[in-house]
Amino acid sequence: MSIYQTCAGEVHWTAVKTILKYLRRTKDVFLIYGGGESILEGFSDASFQSNVYDSKSQSGFVFKLNGGVVAWKSSKQDPTTNSTMEAEYIAALETTKETIWIKNYIQ
Repeated sequence: MSIYQTCAGEVHWTAVKTILKYLRRTKDVFLIYGGGESILEGFSDASFQSNVYDSKSQSGFVFKLNGGVVAWKSSKQDPTTNSTMEAEYIAALETTKETIWIKNYIQ
């Protein structure tokens, strides 16, 4: 929704209200991950200059712990990249930082 902050319309406001209602209704809902050994899986991807407004690359990651999603992120990359390889390296770096944080958190 942040991409539409400068030119938000009625449709965007309705979407924001829907998101806030969902968050309010599910504030007491949580997941319990059980089992013996914790198995952490991470996935990342990047798209080179995929944003039509400013030609920024997009990257994201998803982490699963024992089969359930525990963390995810999708965002525009801060630096402007010159190639698909650079965009993938930045995505891999962000994923690595998140991996270290999650592993420290669950230990």
